[in-house]
Amino acid sequence: MLAEDEAIIRLDLKETLEEEGYEVVGETGRGDEAVALAREIKPDLAILDIKMPGLDGLEVARELTRDRVCAVLILSAFSQRDLIERARDAGALAYLVKPFQRSELVPAVEVAIGRFRELRALTELTESLEEQLATRKVIDRAKGLLIDTYGLSESDAFSFIQHTAMSERATMQSVAERVLAGELRPEGL
Repeated sequence: MLAEDEAIIRLDLKETLEEEGYEVVGETGRGDEAVALAREIKPDLAILDIKMPGLDGLEVARELTRDRVCAVLILSAFSQRDLIERARDAGALAYLVKPFQRSELVPAVEVAIGRFRELRALTELTESLEEQLATRKVIDRAKGLLIDTYGLSESDAFSFIQHTAMSERATMQSVAERVLAGELRPEGL
């Protein structure tokens, strides 16, 4: 997706990308439209100019990266270090200075897309690990309650939760939550 307020540059960039085998799925000349367009079409990459009406490219980058919509490449005529740092802090994964060479565009696009995929995979892994930790905490609390209240050994408490989950075709977490709520206890106790 392209967001560049100068139509000639946008057209040239689109042609260059298409000649390199990329598909441009959306384009706009306004920053505020860029946010809505990216959320709607979910491109792999948004190439953003910094100076645009509506919202500037850094604000657009901040919104798109906060919501993990797509990778962001900033395309700008400005190469001041503070601007590059602001782009990095806004979540841009690549920065290209105009006028750029065709030979610089493909590597910048590929790096941005690749880094975004890595970040997405790490985020998913982190979320999975957080869920696993939360599940383990609930199960450990339920085991502790079974040990303290019913005098089960740790292995018996774990086996009770595990076997109940298997026989009821439920998750161990849901069984543990029922134990903690007092809705489930070992038979005969």
